Amino acid sequence: MTLRFLTWNIKTGGKGRLDAITAVLRREQPDLLALQELRDFDRDSGRVLHQVADATGLVPHLARSFLGQPVAVLVRPPLEILERTEVRWRLHHAAAVVTVATSTGPLRIVSTHLNPFSPYRRMREAIWLAARYRPDKVPTVVAGDLNGLDPGTDHTATLAPQPGFLRARHLAADGSADTRAVGAFLDAGFVDLWPVAGSGSPLTVPTTEGGGREFSRMRLDYVLTSPSLAGRATDMTVVRGDETEFASDHYPVRVTLPG
Repeated sequence: MTLRFLTWNIKTGGKGRLDAITAVLRREQPDLLALQELRDFDRDSGRVLHQVADATGLVPHLARSFLGQPVAVLVRPPLEILERTEVRWRLHHAAAVVTVATSTGPLRIVSTHLNPFSPYRRMREAIWLAARYRPDKVPTVVAGDLNGLDPGTDHTATLAPQPGFLRARHLAADGSADTRAVGAFLDAGFVDLWPVAGSGSPLTVPTTEGGGREFSRMRLDYVLTSPSLAGRATDMTVVRGDETEFASDHYPVRVTLPG
């Protein structure tokens, strides 16, 4: 059995773009979906959240945010949710955590959105989440807009076009590209699936018509997993074309996971 997994930052609650967003989700048919930037999805008894969930046949779990925007994990029946929680403290945005039953045992999904402004705070969030959801305890997927650059890549050309105040969001104190947030997950034992299963361009921002002037061409959206999952992950891609070009400033990322 395999599970179709998708993560997507839909940009400030998808205002004016929900039809395009749901069209993409209907076409992609994810079994597990991590969403970020769900502004106002917690209002009116979760009206917009349930609108999206009903349109796509998914069961939603939302995590609200004290400072930023909610995030969510959505699950397609008949997958059974064993446990769910929301993490609001220590995070600029939030983390939604769902554990589902699969044919090989429990699988934990963490949808999160790390601090967009401060490299140091982003690193601290990553260290804390990685320790809280250790990949050696339960097979775990951490996915979402990590707002960070990956270690092992030369990011000079990526950062060069950005104005100084935007470039500072991705610089360490010595002026080098800051990769500590993604690195914290890797140091904790998580595996970045892109080098393992990805094909095509890994860049997830900006889209061609969805805004994102604060970005140069970057990879900010990740799927990180326990090693036991990474070896069996396949068909990872950044979903482009059609509505994805204007539905958000981020492209969705899709991967097939063992289930």
